[in-house]
Amino acid sequence: MHRSALFCTFGVTLLVCALVLVGCSGNGKSSTPSGGAFVNVRLSDPATCSGPTGAFAHIYVTITDVQINASASAGNNDSGWIDLTPSLAQSPQQVDLLGQASNQCFLATLGATTALQPGSYQQIRIMLASNATVITNNVCGSGANCVMLSSTPNAAQPLLLSSEANTGIKIPSGQIAGGQFVIAAGETKDLDIDFNACESVVAQGNGQFRLKPVLHAGEVTLTSTSINGTVVDSVTNQPISGGTTVAALEQKDSSGIDRVVMETVTNPSGAFSFCPVAAGTYDVVVGAVSGTQVAYAVTVITGVQPGNALGIVPVTAKTGASTAPASITGLVTTSTGSAATAADISLSALQPISSSVMVTIPLAGQSATMANLTTAAGSTCPGKTDCASYTLSVPAVNPSVGAFAASASQKPAAPAAGPVSYTIDAFAFTTDGTSTLDCSPSELKTNSTTTNTPLTVTSGMSSNAATLAFSGCQ
Repeated sequence: MHRSALFCTFGVTLLVCALVLVGCSGNGKSSTPSGGAFVNVRLSDPATCSGPTGAFAHIYVTITDVQINASASAGNNDSGWIDLTPSLAQSPQQVDLLGQASNQCFLATLGATTALQPGSYQQIRIMLASNATVITNNVCGSGANCVMLSSTPNAAQPLLLSSEANTGIKIPSGQIAGGQFVIAAGETKDLDIDFNACESVVAQGNGQFRLKPVLHAGEVTLTSTSINGTVVDSVTNQPISGGTTVAALEQKDSSGIDRVVMETVTNPSGAFSFCPVAAGTYDVVVGAVSGTQVAYAVTVITGVQPGNALGIVPVTAKTGASTAPASITGLVTTSTGSAATAADISLSALQPISSSVMVTIPLAGQSATMANLTTAAGSTCPGKTDCASYTLSVPAVNPSVGAFAASASQKPAAPAAGPVSYTIDAFAFTTDGTSTLDCSPSELKTNSTTTNTPLTVTSGMSSNAATLAFSGCQ
């Protein structure tokens, strides 16, 4: 049997308002000096995986600290780790990542005081309480971290950790906007940490849930940092009836692929909001499927910046004899090269919007932007490999693309005619919960079928992608 798990994605944001000047001590962490500046740490939540359409009713984590380091290569016990939230060590805070925000952006304030020396900082880490930690008013019961499924919202199931409680969840410079967080003497700046919690929960084959953290960070301001809009059917000008509409905030990497930074689902009126958003230029990518399984072309609005209001964002329904989504199935295998071994795999479906740019297509039917699975031994796996199968539900229509317009309504071009092509993109990670890339290479793509033809899709039909065979894995 193949073991696989689809999981949904959202951005959870820790907001750190930091000033300057600090003194340091040993033991790998700086002390909190007197006379330091005030620091606010807040939590926000644009969610895709909450019920009723998502898998989870609640995801609880218990946070014990947030730290920052100027060195990109600092180890777990190296000096220079500066404590941004010292009060949490004595009073850990348990937060429901799917809870209701008290305002537009924030779920909770973790707040503390500290000071930060001027300079550039290239690592951040978040410490979680181990599941053996005793927590006051613990809603999880015996463990500090847990999930509750939409199907059984009052039954807590442990969220398993690996090294997060001891060494922290790290955000390296490659996952910080601009590669670093820079602050000058006398400045006050806001640092946003986006914790994609739903994307970070892996459902294992034994029925347990494990944390594989996915985080990004970047400087934000407290004013004009949201990006928002309202999604409607391009013909009726009404919100999509039933089903799910997923909006993704994406940013191009060095290879020209739009990677998801934040994601959310629209409310019943079709509205969505990303907040707060780090400085930069983004593409907003919207996918939808109606309650009657009518698939919509993905709408891509390019060149969007924090503070932009998109107004009306139209999506175009699939037309023709069949309007249903298509599906792409495939197999992922992992090995050391000579023996089977397991790995965590993150899968995305990509479509081109130009000759040099591909976007990540939201999996609206799965209320997600990507899928996660863990390879395992199985009787149908190729020799000397662990494997996992997958099925992705995707629109059988090309994207509708337009540049951001500062008006009440966006005007993307109609979807292009012709074959609807996809590329399946996979990253391999170790199964130790540290989000460490695994295998050599750690990323594989395919735009071919098992019969070596182009990977195109047809409404209501299934296409079989070529096997993604990882080797050199741990």
